[in-house]
Amino acid sequence: PMGGGKGGSDFDPKGKSNNEIMRFCQSFMTELTRHIGPNTDVPAGDLGVGGREIGYMFGQYKRLRNEWTGVLTGKGLSFGGSLARTEATGYGLVYFVDEYLKCHNDSFEGKTVVVHGSGNVAIYAIQKVSQLGGKVIAASDTKGWVEDPEGIDYKVLEDIYNKKRSGNDRGVSLAMYVDARPAATWHAEDGRGVWQLPCDIALPCARENTLLLEDAQALVANGCKIVGEGANMPTTTDATNYLIENGVAFMPGKAANAGGVATSGLEMAQNAEHLSWSFDEVDGKLENIMRGIYHACDDAATEYGFEGNYMVGANIAGFKKVADAMMAQGIV
Repeated sequence: PMGGGKGGSDFDPKGKSNNEIMRFCQSFMTELTRHIGPNTDVPAGDLGVGGREIGYMFGQYKRLRNEWTGVLTGKGLSFGGSLARTEATGYGLVYFVDEYLKCHNDSFEGKTVVVHGSGNVAIYAIQKVSQLGGKVIAASDTKGWVEDPEGIDYKVLEDIYNKKRSGNDRGVSLAMYVDARPAATWHAEDGRGVWQLPCDIALPCARENTLLLEDAQALVANGCKIVGEGANMPTTTDATNYLIENGVAFMPGKAANAGGVATSGLEMAQNAEHLSWSFDEVDGKLENIMRGIYHACDDAATEYGFEGNYMVGANIAGFKKVADAMMAQGIV
């Protein structure tokens, strides 16, 4: 019901002032407005696009159309946003992995986890892992990665992330983490170094092509049993195949990081009703959705003879949902 489009621009917000970002967002929406709508395509944030940018674009849409609708998701809470939307993708990823663990008589309790990334998805995945009894020992950004044997503190990451998003991110990096957590170690090298650490679960939560074949080989050699994608295509095809062939439970982003989109749908439902649900209500609905998505992947994989292959299961489940609807509505 939200449409299936994905788009963006080549505007780099790094080092830009709030006013520069606002003017760009307004210009972008001036053209985009004719292509979107609450019942056409509904945009949401992604890399480089958070609540600030959504607010600027929503304001311009409202001025141009002279109406208030739920046409963008990820809005501020004071003008139609949803509680738990910020946390949704990270939480949803962990709910998906947790459902796999539960179905195999296991849990996050006592598990060692490494995360690639330290942005919005990574922060709240780390928080949820900790709440479920696991320990994340590493996270990364574009300038390096940090290792914390006591467990990554998501609140410190959140503080650094907010400074990066304040309008001028010069000099702000994950290296600042060790100022608040002296027991941690900063590695000023490629963030993919997190994949070299022994772990039970690996969560790539940054961007595409950040888990390569050699990283997959290191993870398998160091005992990793689960890889859950919290980003769009972070694992290369070679790495994906290697993980699956070596018995790693691989959760593809097309299913495992659907929590943000799912909660966008919940935000639209609230907008349509002119209501605001509590954090716990939204979070509970998100959890049910993600656990249901896991079972859709698992059931499809098993039905078609690919038991345990969640990549194939996600492809089949997604394809069948679209194909069945097209058949029912008449193929043209």
